[in-house]
Amino acid sequence: MRNLKSLSLILIAGLLFTACSDDDNAPLPVNEEEIITTLTVTLAPNGGGDAITLQTRDLDGDGPNAPEIQVSGNLAAGVTYSGNIVVLNETVTPAEDITEEVEEESGEHQFFYTIGGGLDVTTEYANFDGDGNPLGTAFTLTAGAASSGTLTFTLRHEPTKPNTGLGDAGGETDIETTFNVTVE
Repeated sequence: MRNLKSLSLILIAGLLFTACSDDDNAPLPVNEEEIITTLTVTLAPNGGGDAITLQTRDLDGDGPNAPEIQVSGNLAAGVTYSGNIVVLNETVTPAEDITEEVEEESGEHQFFYTIGGGLDVTTEYANFDGDGNPLGTAFTLTAGAASSGTLTFTLRHEPTKPNTGLGDAGGETDIETTFNVTVE
């Protein structure tokens, strides 16, 4: 009987010890990856005129259909444009504006602009995170001489900041799209 009481006390003490453990930390909140189906870049010419829109839509994600990529017109040589990027999740109704989340979490995101194929344009960031590092949902683009080539927009999640560009930014690509662009 005495052994039974001792065994019972050991069991109760063991239960109390594990129940009162101080390592019951609450789990960290999970920041789920955002679904981005649509990226729209609007380039409004400074001084007035019609805006140029670059857009990619991929409503089936990794499905069999290729993204729909559209460029509404050509850039004018010598013109500076105010650029604005909007990213959406159109798998839900109404569409979710992911741009808001990107801007709220500006320290964890950055857009990069890559110019290729002889396209004569330059870009400059117009908005920044709380530490003064580029965010890039707003930018300026200056069209140089008549040319054609590509303009790629890449959104990185958790890049190293500051960085010298996409090559050393690290992080994970949320979306990357290349547009064929002409300056005339």
